[in-house]
Amino acid sequence: MSTQTELTIVIPTKNESLLLPLLLDSLVKQDYPGMRHTKVFVADAGSTDGTQDIALSYDPLLDIEVIPGGLPSIGRNAGARLAQTKFVLFIDADMELRDKTLIRRSLELANKRNLHCVTTNIVCRNGGFRDDFLYLANNIAQYGSLLVKPFSTGMYMLFETATFHNLGGFHEKALYAEDYLLSKKVRNRNFGIVSGAIYTTNRRFRNMGHFTIATMFLKTALNTWNDSYFMRDQEYWT
Repeated sequence: MSTQTELTIVIPTKNESLLLPLLLDSLVKQDYPGMRHTKVFVADAGSTDGTQDIALSYDPLLDIEVIPGGLPSIGRNAGARLAQTKFVLFIDADMELRDKTLIRRSLELANKRNLHCVTTNIVCRNGGFRDDFLYLANNIAQYGSLLVKPFSTGMYMLFETATFHNLGGFHEKALYAEDYLLSKKVRNRNFGIVSGAIYTTNRRFRNMGHFTIATMFLKTALNTWNDSYFMRDQEYWT
């Protein structure tokens, strides 16, 4: 395993000064031997709260660089275009990798089983019953998708870089669930779920409501074979 050329990390951001440090701190603590030499691109969509300065303050600990971003699909693609490694890992800015072995084990699983895409489970830190229930439903759906069309969110998505580009990357005109549009293109046998979990907040539920998010999730499943649905504005980013 080459510790200096195997992985690139891409984090799309916009005004994430409060949560980004949790993610970057957890990256520093990862036991992946190549972590210090892993390029971390923060694709920022014009933050006005100091997000870019916070990211760059980690330069002594991570090989970090801020690049222009936009909507998550645009930012992720921008980082992936700069990747010169076998794998590219997309992580949302409000994540925290409390398991210091997660990145190493994700890469080991991808290499061992020749996987093109690897994700993991999602846990809501400091959430209530409804938050925990909906993320549990998300995790169950990911395992169930192995029988139909692979399902992964962009919260944590490790991709083989060549396959990512061959599949066209994230659809930049998609206004909703661009991560699912991409993951469902992966062959079932080349899709994996690494044990463990990443931790996130319940802000998606606070902003839109549990019922609205649950309804959108159900509609996503029902429109698996209807890509035009994802090109319409579902008011997810408003």
